[in-house]
Amino acid sequence: MLTLHRAALVLPDPADPTAPSFPDGAVVVRGERVEAVGPYPELAAAHPGARVRDWGSAVLAPGLRNPYGHWLLERAYHPDPREEIGVEPVADGLAGSTDETRCGASARRGLQRMLGFGVTAVAGPFERASVRTAVARSGLVGLAGASGSPVSAGASGEEGAGPLDPLAVLPFAQAVHGRVAVGDRADFAVFAAAGDGLAEPAAGGCLATVLGGRLVYRRR
Repeated sequence: MLTLHRAALVLPDPADPTAPSFPDGAVVVRGERVEAVGPYPELAAAHPGARVRDWGSAVLAPGLRNPYGHWLLERAYHPDPREEIGVEPVADGLAGSTDETRCGASARRGLQRMLGFGVTAVAGPFERASVRTAVARSGLVGLAGASGSPVSAGASGEEGAGPLDPLAVLPFAQAVHGRVAVGDRADFAVFAAAGDGLAEPAAGGCLATVLGGRLVYRRR
């Protein structure tokens, strides 16, 4: 099935200042791949049978890369809602734990919460087998490390610590992973704009996340 994702602004490659952008743009997805990127009127005319997801005044761009994956998934603990202790990661909640079942369940919840911030790739290293399995099954791209990423000190002050939302600490152009290009896997996110007329997504403003052409998160 063809799906046409429409947004007020499509930024196929925000990390490249010379890359084109498309006001009232669209991305056409067939299966798990990007089939076309460009102005919405042209793509809609060329694909009249496509299902349309109209994201309104949002910005559509590549998904984000979270460089703090090792700390977030192997040291921090992501509570189960039934524990009634909130949803924020508990710093060092897994440090020293040998319970792989608990670690794997925590990682799955952490990865699910990352999707709610537009994350489509997460950096390791991942040393626990249960965490490697959770990352592989999540659909997110697992990266070997956070090379070139500022992971020295996060909000907690501990080396390697950082937030679930990369846009809380990184500029948008540094936070994105890859680009939205014809033939590539359809991994992208849709964000509310930071302000009128601005191309910068707002931190915490993810509206939807697409992995391999599948809508895996949509803000309610």
